[in-house]
Amino acid sequence: MAEQQKRRRGAVEMGPTAATVAANIRRIRDEVRGWSTYELAGKLTRAGRPIAPSAIAKIERGERQVTVDDLMTIAYALDVNPNALLLPPAAEGHVELTGAGSRPAGDVWEWAEGNRPLNLPDGDDGTAHNQFQADARPAGRRKFVSGALAGPGRLTDDARQAIAEAHRRFEQETGESIDRETFTRAWLRAAMGEGSNG
Repeated sequence: MAEQQKRRRGAVEMGPTAATVAANIRRIRDEVRGWSTYELAGKLTRAGRPIAPSAIAKIERGERQVTVDDLMTIAYALDVNPNALLLPPAAEGHVELTGAGSRPAGDVWEWAEGNRPLNLPDGDDGTAHNQFQADARPAGRRKFVSGALAGPGRLTDDARQAIAEAHRRFEQETGESIDRETFTRAWLRAAMGEGSNG
């Protein structure tokens, strides 16, 4: 029984994203900010998420995993966005991404920034892009492309006008007010044959 408990408490294997996080914390803390582990620990304590300097050193050596709460607080303390910790500091070449394998770095950054799906199908007419925007970003932050496209990620004037007209008619006929992005999401799902199941 004691052996089973030891195995359960053992270190969890770290994947490539965890290794990237560890390297980025060290790089930003030491090379970019010029801080010691003690200085970062003080900032984390003031932010309400104390992590001892020895624990920061273990994180940077890949001997201790970072929780999601740790990641957010460390990003805040280092004054960077979470992506600066999660992804390599280059937009060229390939990135080894936990769960997704090797991917072009530019595509990974676009995905992590919420701009496009990681697996954008060849010849996408905007459907996959719009589904990603609807599911990955809050209203007011979405970057929809809808209707017929004039090229990757571009709306034709006809498509813009068709959505605007459908939105106007909906509000007029139902007497309900709905923001443009919510309407566009519903319209796209209906156009994709998903009806109201989304």
